[in-house]
Amino acid sequence: MDQLTLEGMPQRLYPCTPTRLETWLDCPRRYRMAYLDRPPPRKGPPWAHNSFGASVHNTLAAWWRLPLPRRTVAAAGELTRQGWIEEGYASPAQSARYAERAVAMVERYVAGLDPAAEPLGLERTVGTRTERIAVTGRIDRLDGRRDAGGGRELVVVDYKTGRRPLTPDDARGSLPLALYALAVQRVFRAPCLRVELHHLPTGAIHVAEHTTESLARHTRRAESIAAECAQADESYRAGLAAAEIDSVFPPRPGPVCSWCDYRAQCPEGTAASPARRPWEGLAPEDPRDGQDLRDVP
Repeated sequence: MDQLTLEGMPQRLYPCTPTRLETWLDCPRRYRMAYLDRPPPRKGPPWAHNSFGASVHNTLAAWWRLPLPRRTVAAAGELTRQGWIEEGYASPAQSARYAERAVAMVERYVAGLDPAAEPLGLERTVGTRTERIAVTGRIDRLDGRRDAGGGRELVVVDYKTGRRPLTPDDARGSLPLALYALAVQRVFRAPCLRVELHHLPTGAIHVAEHTTESLARHTRRAESIAAECAQADESYRAGLAAAEIDSVFPPRPGPVCSWCDYRAQCPEGTAASPARRPWEGLAPEDPRDGQDLRDVP
């Protein structure tokens, strides 16, 4: 039975994460498989590039949690080796080579950090509410810094390890980073307008300085996406005939279908792009190997 709604009752908030909202935008069919189907369809094999990224993220969180005297470049390398995730690689030998690449990457990055600059949060879950959504997410790092005027400024830092080069537009247009900044402001009751993408493969730091207005625009966008999700969720729970499912959760086939965890369950995605082996998302071992990066996750 539908829940009775009376005039004047507050609107029910839609609980979500930025990942959930972006999955809907990318492909409603994948959204259904990931968030609504129970039991969920079987996923494909693990991706090596995800293992690589998780290994690096875990290392950096562990490094900051070390006592200050132990936060050395060598310690970062050792943590990388200790926590290395081997899933998805073509062979143990390939995994070992990429482990050493990750060690070099992390050591280079850590060498540019101030070990005494204690973050305010590591892998921290934050959340906030608007009039329409209750959004939560986990940020890689939260820094507390002094702004140009000497005041306190909170900065959301997001690590990236993918092979695709990034630009400041990636930071500025990131819906997750904007929502994290909004949540941090409300949790800590302090300004948080600066978000940063730290691209470890290149060492580049891409910065976006938000304003109250730009965060409001991102919030409205998130609420609009969430409204679509909520309507689709309700249709799914109410029961859909087989012929209706694709009209509510249509596939969006394209090059990125090669990297979808549910590709084997999607005829349109299978036809749209070639299958990828689990290690093909990694950066080439030989930098001279040119590769098209347009469809790389």
